[in-house]
Amino acid sequence: MAPVTELTVGQVAMRSGVAVSALHFYEARGLIRSHRTSGNQRRYSRDVLRRVAIIKVAQEVGISLAEIGTALASLPEGRTPTRDDWNLLSTAWRDGLDHKIAQLKKLRDGLTDCIGCGCMSIDKCPLRNKGDRLAREGTGARRLVALPSPRLRGEGVTK
Repeated sequence: MAPVTELTVGQVAMRSGVAVSALHFYEARGLIRSHRTSGNQRRYSRDVLRRVAIIKVAQEVGISLAEIGTALASLPEGRTPTRDDWNLLSTAWRDGLDHKIAQLKKLRDGLTDCIGCGCMSIDKCPLRNKGDRLAREGTGARRLVALPSPRLRGEGVTK
């Protein structure tokens, strides 16, 4: 018996653990592709399973669908993404994830303290942000903003 090379949307949903509606959504966003049979049914090549897995993992760590779409667009169509492909994608996402981790740590550690928003209503604000001096650094809750790394800002990167 020959291995199945094309999968129905139900088979992809069952194997990937993603709802059929999510697969339709991913397809509408250009993240995955199918073709239609003569009976107008969707068929997916087996490489879609790895692509859906990449989408799920990336979403789980907070990467936007736009970023995922850009990354997947860089991969060749019609073949399963390889270990090298995954290495390129994950490396490209690493700096952004490091920044998000720093932001979350800062948020977690500063939740009960002055956040530097300029409201001056918390009793610690006059001590931590006297006269709203943090306003010179920018808008919003300055104490909870993690600055991006020089690499994310484009500093120190040579081309």
